[in-house]
Amino acid sequence: MESSSSGSCRHGAVYCCSLLFVVWLCGSQHVLSQKTTLKPEDKFLLSDPPIGLFDPIEISPSVLPHNANPAEPVSPMYPNYTSYDPILTGKCHVNFSELSHIMGKTASDCTVPLAPLVADVICCPQVNSLMNIFQAAYGGGNNTLVLNQASANACFSDIMSILASKGANTNIPELCTLRPTNLTDASCPVNDVSSFERIVNASKLLDACSSVDPLKECCRPACQPAIVEAAVHLSTGGASMFGSSSIPGSATGINVVSDCKGVVHSYLSMKLSSEVVNTAFRVLSGCKVNKVCPLEFDDPSSVVKACGNASSPRPSCCAALHSYIATRQKQLFVTNLQAINCATMFGSMLQKAGVGNDIYGLCDIDLKDFSLQAFGQQGCLLRSLPTDIVFDNITGISFTCDLSDNIAAPWPSSSSLQSLSLCAPEMSLPALPVSPLSGSSGISRTGIGIFLPLLLFTTIISI
Repeated sequence: MESSSSGSCRHGAVYCCSLLFVVWLCGSQHVLSQKTTLKPEDKFLLSDPPIGLFDPIEISPSVLPHNANPAEPVSPMYPNYTSYDPILTGKCHVNFSELSHIMGKTASDCTVPLAPLVADVICCPQVNSLMNIFQAAYGGGNNTLVLNQASANACFSDIMSILASKGANTNIPELCTLRPTNLTDASCPVNDVSSFERIVNASKLLDACSSVDPLKECCRPACQPAIVEAAVHLSTGGASMFGSSSIPGSATGINVVSDCKGVVHSYLSMKLSSEVVNTAFRVLSGCKVNKVCPLEFDDPSSVVKACGNASSPRPSCCAALHSYIATRQKQLFVTNLQAINCATMFGSMLQKAGVGNDIYGLCDIDLKDFSLQAFGQQGCLLRSLPTDIVFDNITGISFTCDLSDNIAAPWPSSSSLQSLSLCAPEMSLPALPVSPLSGSSGISRTGIGIFLPLLLFTTIISI
């Protein structure tokens, strides 16, 4: 069925289109891909992926139509979350009004229906950043970088209550593995500003993290090693590592260094503006998240049996492959770089099991096939750069997708994962496919309708 699509927006010369998720709709509607004709002055070109440093992918996003008839009243597909006054403990002595912006941003990124679907890539990185910024806000007036356990318990409860009152999912602690001790120094021996600055080269740390380049930090890190270096110094309390009972290489030492990284994060939050440090923390989280495939690949014997000797498209092979990948998605959205990781990991498993030919190419497996799909339509890959969920009364709940075109999943050239590097030149994405109407003013867009029954089903996820 063909339907018209509207709601794309243009900001200068850059097209920013958001994926609209319909969360409260009782009926069933399907919005399929369509082609939109642009005027000549609206044309833009997609350049080939860069050669050399593998930077985060920058490709035009896919689109969902917003309200097709903006003149008409907004329909039930645009949920209206009503905030309420939370019940607080009264034992957390901090001015929450000064944190209203970051709290609102976090609540939006962890909104009730979508938090389980984007926990690792959107919600949890923002929550962790909030916790770091909160530590600094709490201790800013008394020279401390952490909370004591009693205060941490009360404040953690208040933070979660406030987020919930703003529409956030109440399962954030479980989704993001958070607990009140995240606000304390845990086992780190240094927890005040004076001692911190006596032990750590604060100027070097601030210089490295005051302006984190999202395009370089993951491959040519500057802030990350500075944080680790500071945490190692703190873990020994300024003493020599030799003869210390908490040598960083030991199990105990590693735990202490990890706890001290939280103290370093708090110090950065105290010295840098909340906007700058929040961006930095989100980028650092993205570097970590994008190195890992969140999907679990168990025994692929069904695929191996059907595709072991496939050298040309075979219906049984492609059916087995598509079926297997569909069950691996676990109803999660993944980033474009995570999808590359997943495709390489699974392809290597198949190679080791005896599948020698590129069955991704034979069966038209794309990167988007490794991310959440709705009603059998195209999936959405999130950008490798930090992404936020947006909610307003006009567009509803939305976020930006990458890779609107069909980018082929890379078949690994070797069965070894040891050489996989998302920064290596060979990991650059293949060129975008050429449209049959190449040279014309047409571009292809895809819309996906995701409704309440799907969201209810996908909220039951083991993280």
